Amino acid sequence: MATRRSRPSAPIEVHSWPTPNGQKVHILLEELGLPYTIHPVNIGQGDQFKPEFLAISPNNKIPAILDPNGPEGKPFPVFESGAILLYLAGKTGQFLGSTDAERYTVLQWLMFQMGGVGPMLGQNHHFRVYAPEKLTYAIERYTNEAKRLYGVIDKRLRDTEYLAGGFYSIADIATYPWLVPHERQGIDLAEYPDLKRWFDAIAARPAVQRGMQILADARKPVENDAKAREAMFGATQYARR
Repeated sequence: MATRRSRPSAPIEVHSWPTPNGQKVHILLEELGLPYTIHPVNIGQGDQFKPEFLAISPNNKIPAILDPNGPEGKPFPVFESGAILLYLAGKTGQFLGSTDAERYTVLQWLMFQMGGVGPMLGQNHHFRVYAPEKLTYAIERYTNEAKRLYGVIDKRLRDTEYLAGGFYSIADIATYPWLVPHERQGIDLAEYPDLKRWFDAIAARPAVQRGMQILADARKPVENDAKAREAMFGATQYARR
C-alpha cells in the first residue's frame, strides 16, 4: 500500500489495479491533487472476489473508492469508474464544466466512453489477445467496431480541442487510457490525425504520466498465466456471491 500526496485530511482509499478503468481514476486523483492511498486489487490473483472488496464493490470490478470525508462528513464508498469520476469531479468542482451545457456535454462523452469505448475496446482486446482460440468473426467484428469508435472521436476532435469542447474534462480522462494500447487493438493512430493530436497532448500532461505509472510495475502479462486467466475469464468470475 503506497500513500500519495499526503495532506492533513484523511486520504481517499483507492482499491484499484492498472487497467484502463483503474488508470482513469488514478489520473483524476493526480490532476486534482487529492490525498489518497492505493490498495492493490490483483485481479489476476482473484483479489476482486474477497469479501472486504465486495463490501465496497458488489460487482467485483475495480476500481472502487472509500472516501472518509463523504457526504455529511461520513465515510462513503463508490464503485464503477464513471461514477467515481463524477463523484470526485463533483466533490471538487473541477473537470466537469462550469455551465449546464458544459456539464451535460461532458456527461454525454463520459457515457460514450462507459457504454461504447470501454466495452467494445475491451472485447476487441480480449478476442485479439486473450482468447484461447482466435475466432475470425469475433476479431473482425470488434476490430471494425474499434475503428468506428476511433472515427467518431476523430471526427469530434476536428472541431474541438477536447471531447466536451474547449476544456479538459473527465470525459477525456475516462477515454484516454482505453486508447493507450491502440496497437494491440489493431489501430494505427496515424489514420486518425485529430484524435492523435488530442492523444499526444493528454499523454504529455504530468498528472496523466503519474497516474499511468501507479501500480504499473505490479501488472504482469496474463496470456500464459493459467491462474490469472481463470480469475479473470473463467468460472470463478461467474460464481454467484
